[in-house]
Amino acid sequence: MPGPFTITYFPLRGRAEAIRMLLSDQGQQWKEDVVTQELWQKGELKKSCLFGQLPKFQDGDLTLYQSNAILRHLARTFGLYGKDLKEATLLDMANDGVEDLRRKYIHLIFQKYDDGKAAYVEALPTELRSFETLLSQNHGGQTFIVGDQISFADYSLVELLHAHLLLAPGCLNAFPLLSAYVERVSARTRLCAFLDSPAHRNRSINGRDKQ
Repeated sequence: MPGPFTITYFPLRGRAEAIRMLLSDQGQQWKEDVVTQELWQKGELKKSCLFGQLPKFQDGDLTLYQSNAILRHLARTFGLYGKDLKEATLLDMANDGVEDLRRKYIHLIFQKYDDGKAAYVEALPTELRSFETLLSQNHGGQTFIVGDQISFADYSLVELLHAHLLLAPGCLNAFPLLSAYVERVSARTRLCAFLDSPAHRNRSINGRDKQ
């Protein structure tokens, strides 16, 4: 049996929120070990982290770092990695695309927000079109990003799209499949309860309070 689970991270959504979404949707409980900036700046915790960064994830006696590795571990644990090798490979591809966009988003928020937001939002349709295309190629966009069962890549993509809908509220207007997909996944019973919870709603998106 997997667990118990502990997420060690800042009081943010950030790179841990897709992990939380996956766990909540799969009916799992976890402990939050919240790291303040004051504690992090002391440096001892950072030194103890394998790659000098968070999140840190505990699954019983297994300690993991790197958010995408954590998502993939949980995907294998809960059967969220597609039904065969082809789907697993397509999910890796899709999630790598999510990671590419996430890195651009993080760069904007932490380095280019004041003078780069307008250009970022203007270029965003080019980024989003790839995911609309992926959806259109899978059951006409009526299910998930790959296959007919939810996967780790769906949680990662939907979480990032939630952040972009706050950054640019109309960003999905030109992408009907993607817009409906976000609503459909977010409406899943346990995931919806998590997204409506104070734990999620009160958590800062990125720590910079920029959207």
